[in-house]
Amino acid sequence: MARIGLVATLVAVVATTVAAAIAGAAGVDFAIPDGGERIPLAGFAVVTGFFSVVGVVIAVALRRWSTRPAERFVWTAVVLTAISLVPPVLSGADTATVATLLGLHLIPAAVMIPALARSLGNRSQEASL
Repeated sequence: MARIGLVATLVAVVATTVAAAIAGAAGVDFAIPDGGERIPLAGFAVVTGFFSVVGVVIAVALRRWSTRPAERFVWTAVVLTAISLVPPVLSGADTATVATLLGLHLIPAAVMIPALARSLGNRSQEASL
């Protein structure tokens, strides 16, 4: 589980950071009006890495304490991903930034959720084997 989580985290970080770099090169400024600052490219990598590790911790906990860890993980991860989409919408940033930030939230979810869910399986399936 740790190896799969680490590899998936690295893939999510690279994919998100590359996508942010491409969006920045295409003209998305990532300026957030509240502080007037731009989100730095390294910020995407750090935040993606941190929350991907949080996802791995959740998966490990569910593997230990749930009889249906894969199912519970997918539900939890999808809900947390949906919640993560709220701040970009409320940020007051321009449309291009908001749309790009929404996409950049979905990239690591698309990497992490399937990878960790596959690695979890269900205890009830394992017990019947």
